[in-house]
Formats: sequence, structure tokens, C-alpha cells
Amino acid sequence: MLDYTGTRVLLTGASGFIGSHLAEELVTCGASVRAFLHYNSRGDEGNLKYVASEIRREIEVVYGDLTDSDAVRKAVHGTTHVFHLGALIAIPYSYIHPFSFVQTNVVGTANLLNACVEAGIERLITTSTSEVYGTALTVPMDEKHRLHPQSPYAASKASADHLAESYARSFDLPVVVVRPFNTFGPRQSTRAVIPTIIVQALRNGAIDIGSTTPTRDFNFVKDIAHGFALAGEAGGVLGEVFNLGTGEEHSIAEVIQNISTILGASLHVREREDRLRPASSEVHRLIADSRKAAQRLGWRPRYSFREALEETMEWYETYEQAIAHAHSL
Repeated sequence: MLDYTGTRVLLTGASGFIGSHLAEELVTCGASVRAFLHYNSRGDEGNLKYVASEIRREIEVVYGDLTDSDAVRKAVHGTTHVFHLGALIAIPYSYIHPFSFVQTNVVGTANLLNACVEAGIERLITTSTSEVYGTALTVPMDEKHRLHPQSPYAASKASADHLAESYARSFDLPVVVVRPFNTFGPRQSTRAVIPTIIVQALRNGAIDIGSTTPTRDFNFVKDIAHGFALAGEAGGVLGEVFNLGTGEEHSIAEVIQNISTILGASLHVREREDRLRPASSEVHRLIADSRKAAQRLGWRPRYSFREALEETMEWYETYEQAIAHAHSL
């Protein structure tokens, strides 16, 4: 087990999907965790509300905005390690308001990089995305694959990657870039492809979806969180980029079939044009080559696709029942 005892961690995006799982992992490994959450008037802690109470008590929550340099500087102060997962991530929304993604994902990352240089932190782990590669030219895709962003979201993340790498070269900032491939699991937004299929399957067995032909390298969130934790501790990896992925390829149609099999029920699929990406923006294949992460971080997936799907479906089934109960009161 990883040992983060004595480590003071700032985790941006801690209320998010992957961030909340990483917060659990880091606390379990002995870290003192400060969670940086986007301020809201409701005091909503997002996915941290699903974290076990004994772990949640160990997490310090501070509110702010990545675009506020002063708030970011204060959050970084006194920490030794920073895990940067805070970002706007909704690809469809990036077509509508692309500048919002530049502000949060590029300017916000620049604010964090400057704060980390000023504070002299021991390590910064930043979050990339497989979307920066665009449709695969070679399969599987290693870290040397060309970057070809095909959406404003992907472009903002590629820009943030380059900024982080430039700070490593220009200011000796101890940066590691983690590039997860498509991640799924409990707590993910139901706008994401696997949760939206699961929830529709549980509700009425009719699946409204965009294209079912693109393929993705789907990864369980607990495996990805563990990869981030390894990147924060491994030696000799500063300045490096690491793919995290299974190396397995599943089409959206295959995902639907797997969910149908687990449920033991047939699902009616309707492909809808209003759910399609613009034609030149669709990424058709993403499959990871993660040999570098295996060799340098000691990371390998611990869950099979079927195991991960079953655990995810169990969580959403409970979640759906809770919603139905709340509506009946």
C-alpha cells in the first residue's frame, strides 16, 4: 500500500467524479487532504457527500475558483503535493461556450502553476485526457502519439498540458502529467455515456444515444484514482506524461450489449442526431498503450470491464431507488 503519511495535499476538483475517489485513496494512504471546491451558495460538496464519514472527517474543504489567482495561491500555501483535477469537462457544452473552457482549464491551470512555483511544492500532478490525441493514427496510442484536439474541450486540455510541461522546463516545477483514458464508475455524471446508458436501461429499457460505433478504452475509476496516487509517489518520473488505460477497445454498441446481458433484459436503442458530435469533431477510436505507466509507476488495472460495469450498475441502481423514494415523499 502507498504511504502518504506526512504529506499535505491540495486536491482541486475534489468534489468531482475522479477527484472524490482520489480523495478517498489519499486519505486512506495517510495524506492530509485539502479539497479545493468551486464556490456555490448552497455549500454543496458534490461527490464528497458519498465519501464514508470517517474519511470525509479527515478532509479539509476550502472554496474558491481556479480563475481567481489569489484564491488559488491561498489554497496551495502550506501543501507539499498538488493534484490538479479541477476542470470543465463536458464536451457538448464546449461547443456552446468554448471560452469558458479556456478560462477554467487554461487560465485556471496557469494560476495553479504560478502558485506552485511560488510555494515551492514538492510535486504537482496534473490531469490530461485521452481526448487530446483525437482519433487514433496508430493503435494502441502511446504518449508519443500526435496531439490533435477535435473539440474546444480537448484543445483547452492540450493547452494546459503544454503549459505544465513548459513550467517543468522553464522553472524546474516538479510536474507529472497523468492522461487517463475514458473513465467510468460510481458517482459519474449521468451525462457521461456509460451512466446515461445504465440509467436509461434501469428506468425504461429504451436507450437514446448518439453514434454507437466509436470505440473507447474504458477504465474503472478506482483504477484511475490509484494511478494518480502512484504518480504522486513514484521516483524518477518528474516531467513525464503517463497514459492510464486498459488497452482494450469497446464500442458503444458493445457497452449497451454488456449492460443488457448483466440486466438479463433486451434494450431498445435509438440513435439520435441531436446527440451526435459535429462530424469532423467525432473521435472514432481511443485505445491506450500504458506500458510506460506499468514500467515506471507500477500501475495496472485491477478490475475487468465486466467487474467494473457490475459495480457501477449496482451503485446507480441504488442511486435510482433513492431518487424514486425521495420523489414519493
